Amino acid sequence: MPNLSIILPAKNEAESLRTLLPRLKQAQPSAEIIVIDDGSTDNTRDLCDESGVTCLSSPYSMGNGAAVKRGARAAKGDVLVFMDADGQHDPADIPRLLSRLDEGYDMVVGARDASGQASLHRGLANALYNRIATWMTGHQILDLTSGFRAVRADKFREFLHLLPNGFSYPTTITMAFFRSAYGVAYQPIVAHQRVGTSHIRVFRDGVRFLLIIFKIATLYSPLKLFVPVSASFFSLGLGYYGYTFATQGRFTNMSALLFSASVIIFLAGLMSEQITGLTYLSTRSDRKHG
Repeated sequence: MPNLSIILPAKNEAESLRTLLPRLKQAQPSAEIIVIDDGSTDNTRDLCDESGVTCLSSPYSMGNGAAVKRGARAAKGDVLVFMDADGQHDPADIPRLLSRLDEGYDMVVGARDASGQASLHRGLANALYNRIATWMTGHQILDLTSGFRAVRADKFREFLHLLPNGFSYPTTITMAFFRSAYGVAYQPIVAHQRVGTSHIRVFRDGVRFLLIIFKIATLYSPLKLFVPVSASFFSLGLGYYGYTFATQGRFTNMSALLFSASVIIFLAGLMSEQITGLTYLSTRSDRKHG
């Protein structure tokens, strides 16, 4: 059984795989390499067969996260390395990630600098996600959405049921590891420009990435998000009541609405906190009996 499995989700990435796969095999000759063909319409599968690399094909596109889950289930290694198949990640960086695992960490993430971001708006969005996640967890998070990471297979598989099928799997698995007190480290890397065209669409995926912010909260500590929002509505209601009482001598419907909203938001956060706790309790229970 190989100790290392390298998993590459791919959708129409034959152009970059043509040069990436030989470099991977040269850099990690003993590793198991698995390409997850996410409904590609190019010759990804034929290219993998020619390169002697395992290729798992889906009849239609199920999403990046779905490909990651499929690869994690099929991999035989004790350590999993996830890489993008578009040529952004350098196989020469894999030993640097693995060396951090040897220090006792459970997951090591390749952290891109500003030059490694696909575009200005993506870089700004990722910087915002990093700041929010750092605040939520109390740990410095350098790259929340990086797809280049090395992780212990048994711990990664504990959270497969939490991972979405779309693009936000890195966020989910990172917050799940922090929530479960598994060690996470960040290793600076240089990300190159991708080969071919990105599958990310600004308007279509903008809302999805906005939802990442809320996923950060619900996956880690919902009350950290809901309490400040609730307090803001309560403060607005109190301030508006003070204004209307001073000018009109009465309590208005708007003040009542703002106070009610603050209570509802707080209760929603409390319920989310309980659900989050039960989710991780169920995960630990499954791990104990698995």
